[in-house]
Amino acid sequence: MPSIHLTTFIAAPVERVFDLARSVDLHKKSMAHANEQAVAGTTAGLIQLQETVTWKAKHLFKIRVMRVRIIEMNSPFLFTDEMVEGDFKTMKHEHHFKKVENGTLMIDLLSFSAPYGSLGNIFSKCYLTGYLKKLLEHRNNVIKEYAESDKWTFLLQ
Repeated sequence: MPSIHLTTFIAAPVERVFDLARSVDLHKKSMAHANEQAVAGTTAGLIQLQETVTWKAKHLFKIRVMRVRIIEMNSPFLFTDEMVEGDFKTMKHEHHFKKVENGTLMIDLLSFSAPYGSLGNIFSKCYLTGYLKKLLEHRNNVIKEYAESDKWTFLLQ
């Protein structure tokens, strides 16, 4: 099963980073290039434990729909979302937050498996893992930008 491990340092309090990472509104802003929209479930604000959000976006030349559920939450240190319905065979994303002296370490652990057996495995290794890593890096840069400036005040009040 392919996995992605990213660590991002953010010069902001752990509580702020945690809330920005689970903000449906900020996720939509970070994925505007894919016209990502929250179309069902929690469609705005901060997603909570056991809530779902259904995302609709254009990725890899196709409109895709994926519903995820928050299956674990330990504020402000961890939340985990897992795909309930979508194009992956499986998908689980752990979001870890560690308070450090100058801010927060945000750690993403994303594991997934593609459908279509061996063909899906080859596609994952050759392309999909890199594509998803770039999406996560972009999203993390947007979270960092909001958390380290006053932009966060427009989302978290």
